[in-house]
Amino acid sequence: MGTFAILSAAAQASSWTWAQTTALIVPVIALVGVYITFTLNQRAARRERRSRTFAEAMTAVEEYLEMPYRIRRRPASPDARRELTDEASSLLARMAFHHAWLQIEASAVAEPYAALVAAARSEAGAHMSEGWEQPPIDTDSGMNLGIAYSRDRSNTARAACIRVMRRHL
Repeated sequence: MGTFAILSAAAQASSWTWAQTTALIVPVIALVGVYITFTLNQRAARRERRSRTFAEAMTAVEEYLEMPYRIRRRPASPDARRELTDEASSLLARMAFHHAWLQIEASAVAEPYAALVAAARSEAGAHMSEGWEQPPIDTDSGMNLGIAYSRDRSNTARAACIRVMRRHL
């Protein structure tokens, strides 16, 4: 008895057809496709969420680094002083929030972010103190300060933090 005859006899004995095989294979392939699509979508959503988290954390630091300019250009009123000190306090709280969030969400990024915050606080803090000691600017021409505050340490820490953030994405 030949091989074909054996296979044909086995197929007739089991009465299994190609249609039944196809009916089983197609749903399995569809489920695998759904799983792969779901996994890729979840990965993209995680990456987008992390990117947004990183951007918001960096924005808080950048806003803090801009505070010396805002203080220097402040109007001469108690309300303006209160508003600026409240904003500086709010930025410190936001940076602390983002640091804690990064410790939970992306622990490898938390340390470089903390170094960036420390550099920004050191540099911008000193410039803010200097700004408060200057008289408020009361002319349009005075709004152009003519000099940029030094941000060398902050820029170096920012570049290091961004490198780690990119690797973590």
